[in-house]
Amino acid sequence: MAREVWITGIGLTSSLGEGLDAHWRAMVEAEHPQPVVDRTFVPPYSIHPMVPLDLDTQIPKRDQRQMEVWQRLGVYTAGLALTDAGIAGNLDILSHTHAVVAADGGARDEEVDDSILTGLEEAPDAASYLNQRLSNDLRPTLFLAQLPNLLAGNISIVHKLTGSSRTFMGEEIAGVSAAEVAWRRIRAGQGDIFLVGGASQADRKDTVLNCALGGILWAGDPVSVWSRQEKGGGSIFGSAGGFIVLEAREHAEARGATPYARLADIRTDQTRRRPGDVAAAASRQFDAMLPEGSPPAAVLSGATGVAMQTQEERAVLDRLIAAGRVDTVRATSTLIGTVAGATFPAMAGLAALALKRGRFFPPADDSGFERPAARQPERIAVTTMGIWRGEGMGLIEAVN
Repeated sequence: MAREVWITGIGLTSSLGEGLDAHWRAMVEAEHPQPVVDRTFVPPYSIHPMVPLDLDTQIPKRDQRQMEVWQRLGVYTAGLALTDAGIAGNLDILSHTHAVVAADGGARDEEVDDSILTGLEEAPDAASYLNQRLSNDLRPTLFLAQLPNLLAGNISIVHKLTGSSRTFMGEEIAGVSAAEVAWRRIRAGQGDIFLVGGASQADRKDTVLNCALGGILWAGDPVSVWSRQEKGGGSIFGSAGGFIVLEAREHAEARGATPYARLADIRTDQTRRRPGDVAAAASRQFDAMLPEGSPPAAVLSGATGVAMQTQEERAVLDRLIAAGRVDTVRATSTLIGTVAGATFPAMAGLAALALKRGRFFPPADDSGFERPAARQPERIAVTTMGIWRGEGMGLIEAVN
């Protein structure tokens, strides 16, 4: 029989604050939950900036020096999750704690990018100019030295995790895949306790450039992801770290740990993103986790605001609401932004927190789609439809 998987620790940092209480105050106790947005970084686009962190409380200064910003963010937030789970500094448990990490890649050289883009406007042969500059100015070692495995390595070094380590790189699907690997290994008896999470840094001009060229950024006032669809959609990126400790029930009970919630199921997919693919994937995943006749669930959506996938996810949710299978929806990215690989771990942590504290998040939506919850949910489906590829969904249930 597959083992039950509990969420026993949560670490969360974002533009809304550091830790669970700060996010609870901003998302639940505030009279009108509002995002924190910086519109001056690269106008006309906005970002959700990271709240200031006292890095010294989690990372020795000697280790901070060789980390980039996104690595410090991930290592810091991982420490919050380990502390929350009650295992920080416990070398006996940390010796068999496995890490599965999802993160962005390292930052590009902004000065080189600027000079190439400036020269490209005047180059007589743009293709030849670009090929020459990319060949001569970009050092392969610059990128290779900043892959996500360095984040996992730094977490192991700083926090003394000596179990196995696995990393994923990319957008939302990386975070879901990280959680799925840990979940499946625990259920199969291939490990008792895992640290799972990701980190994403929004204040990087190379990221803004890439996404602006791709036409996926929102340039207007910071409104909810559902409201953006009337004007073509778009995403606002956020800096965030999200980590959860996943643990076999037997292991948690043996050390006296109290769970936040149960990770009951998790599904991933990757479609070609033809029209209708996202809707079909979302429907398959929801039907597999909560077949018809199941009690209604709440949904925490990772909708990015980018038009096609957000509209298709909305259509599926409308249908499920009409059928009585979903009773309330919240899009977390309205408040914390699109946070790539940190999306699923952060939302799973928020869902578990809501179940533990017995109160769901109020609407933060000006379109009218998100309605007040009629009842406190016992199960929350977490959706992540990636900006470019990857469709994932997890089911978080209350532990009675």
